[in-house]
Amino acid sequence: MAFAGVLSPGISGSIVSRVDTTSFSSGSLNPGLVSFRNRSLSTIFSVPVVEQRTMGLLEKFRVRAETGTEVELVKAKSSITDPEVLQLWREADAVCFDVDSTVCEDEGIDELAAFCGAGEAVAAWTAKAMGGSVPFEVALTARLDLFKPSASDLANLLARKPPRLSPGIKDLVDKLHSKDKHVYLVSGGFRQMIEPAADLLGIQKDRIYANTLLFDETGTFAGFDPNEPTSRSGGKAKVIEKIKAISGYKKLVMIGDGATDLEARRPGGADMFICYGGVAVRPKVVEGSDAFVTTFIDLINAL
Repeated sequence: MAFAGVLSPGISGSIVSRVDTTSFSSGSLNPGLVSFRNRSLSTIFSVPVVEQRTMGLLEKFRVRAETGTEVELVKAKSSITDPEVLQLWREADAVCFDVDSTVCEDEGIDELAAFCGAGEAVAAWTAKAMGGSVPFEVALTARLDLFKPSASDLANLLARKPPRLSPGIKDLVDKLHSKDKHVYLVSGGFRQMIEPAADLLGIQKDRIYANTLLFDETGTFAGFDPNEPTSRSGGKAKVIEKIKAISGYKKLVMIGDGATDLEARRPGGADMFICYGGVAVRPKVVEGSDAFVTTFIDLINAL
């Protein structure tokens, strides 16, 4: 299975469905057909369209390979050009970022699990949680129970693997700060792993809302703090409602990649949700978003 890349010519965006490209023959751009590239952009495939549908920020193409096989390509439009979106983005008092697969290129719990030898099993649960197919609290408990990290596991991981910031995020946060916009990190990840990233970005510790891993006096895993709202589905919306109530922000934007980020976009919560697809793209989340970008450069240029 190969992950398809950019549709062309004349159709901008990123294909977000997995495509078995062994069904297709490589070729050159053909203006009479829909053309796309594999993720490495090394091979071009041109195919006739059987059906095309538009669903908000998504377009679905059913295409036919030379073998007769029909495949659905789901394309997400990368755009922040809508006038209402642009106005709200520029007028926002505060911006809340998800961390895993948004501010940082990795999923923190997956990295910790891999360090403890349970990477594949935990990553499968993460995909379910971020796609919205299971409640977040169920997935969080199940993942941690698979490997039960100790305090020393966590400390050793942090010492060996510093945060990998997503390209452009430091420049974006710096520009937001220069415009006196407040920046928060609202994450279902763990505070102990997020604080180093916040330090790199110059974000205050009291503007981090995240889960906390618990350990007993011997450093043995003791679960997570269930009182943190981000430990549950719908928790990010509650965090944002609290932030707005305390600070009096009139317009607040949420940026993230997962279902829990999309949940924050509700009355009393985030006024706009921008889906970031630079690391992972989840079609259901894109479909429910107000805007979709694959690079933070688009958001920097739009300020």
